[in-house]
Amino acid sequence: MTSIVIPAHNEGRVIGRLLDALLADTSVSGPDIVVVCNGCTDDTARVAAGRGDRVRVVEIPTPSKHEALRVGDEHARGFPRLYVDADVVVGAADVRALVGALDRNPELLAAAPGRDIPLAGCAWPVRAYYRVWQRLPAVREGLFGRGVIAVTEPGHARLAALPPLMADDLAASLAFGPGERRVVEEARVVVRPPRTWSDLIRRRVRAATSSAEFERFQEARRAEAPEEARERTPEPVSEPVSERARERARERAPEPVSEQTARTGTADLRALLWARPALLPGVVVFVVAALAARRGSRKAIRDQDFSTWLRDESSRQG
Repeated sequence: MTSIVIPAHNEGRVIGRLLDALLADTSVSGPDIVVVCNGCTDDTARVAAGRGDRVRVVEIPTPSKHEALRVGDEHARGFPRLYVDADVVVGAADVRALVGALDRNPELLAAAPGRDIPLAGCAWPVRAYYRVWQRLPAVREGLFGRGVIAVTEPGHARLAALPPLMADDLAASLAFGPGERRVVEEARVVVRPPRTWSDLIRRRVRAATSSAEFERFQEARRAEAPEEARERTPEPVSEPVSERARERARERAPEPVSEQTARTGTADLRALLWARPALLPGVVVFVVAALAARRGSRKAIRDQDFSTWLRDESSRQG
């Protein structure tokens, strides 16, 4: 049985639309859905429980997404398992598409849906920013920024080994090598963007802060890598191994999380402008937002405050 774990902190305004989409298809037996209300002070639990017996609601006092995911795992019943943010919308058919992709491809450990970002009603700088952001290679290919990730049981073991990080979706994406993860475009998720410039900057400050924490984790992993690599070095073989065989082995090997990145470089922006010169205003907005986020995150990074969640409320309207 497929299980869906939904961590939710004060999401009473929006969780209903997600659950309605997941429960809309009554022609087949649906997945096991666990909503973990963590530290809620609103009606999230009541709204979720009101969707019927197919939704199991668990309440915990701690407002922690990481703890909510851990508790959700304790109550979930099966695999593949999906982790879904409460403020996105993904439907039952999209869940089946993700599960089908994992079932058909044994080499896959993780999958995420294609991303739809409705920009109507957003301020023009927000629209300009996302027209650039959505076209960046790391954003197109990564599993992060979608609010949904589906994993097999071995994939879940990979995630369970990660420490609690603010950039949990980025860490989850980079925990898998390119051949182990896939964006399944026939599955779709609606991710509502911030509507105002100030809310966009709040999101980007949070992203810059969480990226700094993640990079510290990467550095710690790199420091441990030499010893780990020695431990994993295979014994010499008596038969000669061709160079082509070594290349195939390197291609199959998953890229370790400590060696991957989702950073956007100037080369990415130059390539984007070369292909689409009309995006120049959007690139300017993107750079301004990145610089503002860098400035806004300095104090949190200096103080090692990786727990303050700068939440965007404008995307939760309506």
